[in-house]
Amino acid sequence: MIKREKEKNTVISLLKKFPVVGLIGARQVGKTTLARQVARDVDWQVSIFDLEDPQDLSRLSDPMLALKELRGLIIIDEVQRLPGIFRTIRVLADKSPRRQRFLVLGSASPDLLRQSAESLAGRIVYHKLEGFSIEEVGKKNVERLWIRGGFPRSFVARSLNESIEWRKNFIQTYLERDLPQLGITISSVALRRFWNMLAHYHGQVWNASEFARSFGVADTTVRRYLDVLTSTFLVRQIPAWHENISKRQVKSPKVYITDTGILHTLLNIRDKYDLLSHPKVGASWEGFIIDQVLHLASDEYEHFFWATHSGAELDLLLVKGRKRVGIEVKFTSSPQITRSMKIALADLKLNMLYVIYAGEENYPLSRNIYAISAWNMLDALKL
Repeated sequence: MIKREKEKNTVISLLKKFPVVGLIGARQVGKTTLARQVARDVDWQVSIFDLEDPQDLSRLSDPMLALKELRGLIIIDEVQRLPGIFRTIRVLADKSPRRQRFLVLGSASPDLLRQSAESLAGRIVYHKLEGFSIEEVGKKNVERLWIRGGFPRSFVARSLNESIEWRKNFIQTYLERDLPQLGITISSVALRRFWNMLAHYHGQVWNASEFARSFGVADTTVRRYLDVLTSTFLVRQIPAWHENISKRQVKSPKVYITDTGILHTLLNIRDKYDLLSHPKVGASWEGFIIDQVLHLASDEYEHFFWATHSGAELDLLLVKGRKRVGIEVKFTSSPQITRSMKIALADLKLNMLYVIYAGEENYPLSRNIYAISAWNMLDALKL
């Protein structure tokens, strides 16, 4: 088992500061395992409720009665199955903040779990758990992580075939079981078709009209499909950055399938050889590296992409106060400085532009442009 020490320590630190911590992330991303690691390492008495267990669900049919006498850390898994419980947690968090701490696990964003946002405003802090990162699996496993993705069971599967079967089952279960449990009534056939189509647009700027024409529906309908996949952490939308410069700039977000293993399954890519011959190989690599950079960047950084209608573009812009760091991703063994990089460096007033590529060495390309091997990101990327 890969121990997620950094994530565990972050959650414990938050529990010491806030009465309620929401651990959110996609289904099967490892929230339950992480919560149990937290439970083993804290000094508090621990009570665990798994709302997928009918017995635990029954115990919480009267949540005030079940929870009010408990002390220490109370973990409630798959909390979206019982949204009314947030009102009880609010009352208990106000009455006995020192006696009780709550760790609630959910497979949807706070926007989708509206009850928690409304009932626990000012009392809850959220921590998003994503798939494995290079930092957790080690440099020697970068290629495996790219191909299989970061979902724990997909990554650690004994064989590639087992990993692929797990991902196929995950997609089917998500569409047919998980979404209805969240109260989402979109047809699984329609959403699967949309998800497949989105995989072919991975790494491109969102164009609602183009998707709507393909589906024969309104723009608002495909926008809803996109929001559902985003709110359940299976799609990442990177907003566009707008600068007050004399250039027309792209305003729509870029969209990525969050996990490259799921992306490859949607595209029917089985292994490295399929991937290297596929037209989306560059986009897959870009999404993978962006995901890893966001793992490494602290929460203090906001992230964007930037593009102009004349063709200049920056894959990722990280902003923290006045500090601006640019990231360009290249699936090549010998990156070169491009006109687009020069424009981004000047127009966005970047402190540094990193070009992350598929080679082995780290070296400067110019004064403020530095090439970094994806295998050496942990050591060389200074954020």
